[in-house]
Amino acid sequence: MSDLEQFRAETRAWLEENCPQSMRTPARGFEDIYTGGRTPEIKHPDQKLWCDRMAERGWTVPTWPAAYGGGGLDKEEAKILAQEMQRISARRPLDSFGISMLGPALLQFGTEEQKKEHLPPIVRGEIRWCQGYSEPNAGSDLASLQTRADDQGDHYIINGQKIWTSYADKADWIFCLVRTDNSGSKHEGISFVLFDMDQPGVTVKPIKLISGSSPFCETFFDDAKALKKNLIGEEGKGWTIAKYLLTHEREMISSFGTMSRESLGQRAVQTVGADASGRLANGVLRQNIAQYQLDALVFAYTMARVGDEAKAGQGLGAASSIFKYYGTELNKRRNELNLAVQGEAALGWEGEVYDGGQLSRDWLRSKGNSIEGGTTEVQLNIISKRVLGLPDA
Repeated sequence: MSDLEQFRAETRAWLEENCPQSMRTPARGFEDIYTGGRTPEIKHPDQKLWCDRMAERGWTVPTWPAAYGGGGLDKEEAKILAQEMQRISARRPLDSFGISMLGPALLQFGTEEQKKEHLPPIVRGEIRWCQGYSEPNAGSDLASLQTRADDQGDHYIINGQKIWTSYADKADWIFCLVRTDNSGSKHEGISFVLFDMDQPGVTVKPIKLISGSSPFCETFFDDAKALKKNLIGEEGKGWTIAKYLLTHEREMISSFGTMSRESLGQRAVQTVGADASGRLANGVLRQNIAQYQLDALVFAYTMARVGDEAKAGQGLGAASSIFKYYGTELNKRRNELNLAVQGEAALGWEGEVYDGGQLSRDWLRSKGNSIEGGTTEVQLNIISKRVLGLPDA
């Protein structure tokens, strides 16, 4: 038996023994995903148990170095783990901005001390992070941000406002772009700092969306404190880190396009019915669902291929922007098809029979995918510049 075959056998046996049955079903939307934190929102007691068991092996982030709490798996081992989890329909044990965004930036730009301090709690789901990027007058033009950090020796005093801060009302810490110098161009003088949200001078106000949920927040800083030991990279050179992190955010958002609780085709047959040959009775709907599923499959394989190329040192180029654009469009198509499958039943907004109006709420929420993480227009501009060989800002 080869080493990889041995690894597969051991992984399969461990998952069978340790993955709770309740965690072998798809998450029912964002509110059913385990995100960890000091005071985690637990929808089911097995969520934390599953996270703790996986974190003990470093498998919440299997490819991160073992020195920082990760699994230390190579590319082939990580693929086997993913395949074996998929075989038993195991959920991801932990989803967080620490894993999808801050962690990669720390691995790339953090000091050894910063990595050892912040990465292991991310792996274990002990700290929940939010992202302090956009401001009321600095959205797509992010480099125009004005949140100020004044040097106080061993720390900064932060003053300003952020907006569209996802889950800031539930986060423990924030990774934040601040202006430490106004003397140069707008892309200069920006620094990347980390600080605790649980302190005087930090005020968070949720923003209610048309979908009825409030994942976004306004965040105000009035003499908040950030220790200088939590400055990532050089002072005034944070724009490089910001751009790097944005590529990971866009990859995360692009994955929404392939997320689904169950097969669209199966749901459609259950709802609309089948013809004499067992196919979905509605031919137009059948064709649209088939096209979506083919596009989603090709997209998933393309993401996997580019991911392998990036790990081999070939770089991403404009891939993160392409993925963000196409993935969000796929997600909107998926939600529109969900509505089409349910017909009039999709109009329900409340009540158990309508699952709390989840389909309509998800459809409305999907429209925001074209804005968050860089608007569709911004992504198309980035793609065009890369294709034409023009310099980035």
